[in-house]
Amino acid sequence: MEQPNNPLHGITLKQMVTELQEHYGWEYMGYMVNIRCFTHNPSIKSSLTFLRRTPWARTKVEELYSEMLQNRR
Repeated sequence: MEQPNNPLHGITLKQMVTELQEHYGWEYMGYMVNIRCFTHNPSIKSSLTFLRRTPWARTKVEELYSEMLQNRR
């Protein structure tokens, strides 16, 4: 299904977390989305595992990613 107005269409969760980490760093990500996988011994792998099982946290990460994209424009 085409989603021309969805800026997240075609972007993987791994890509989102990686770009957020490179742009903001773990500390800021943990401040914005207060989850242990960002604040205690963070890694891409542990974050993906948690976010795939936790819809509310994934939604917050998607919102943070969308904000980052808007700020880049």
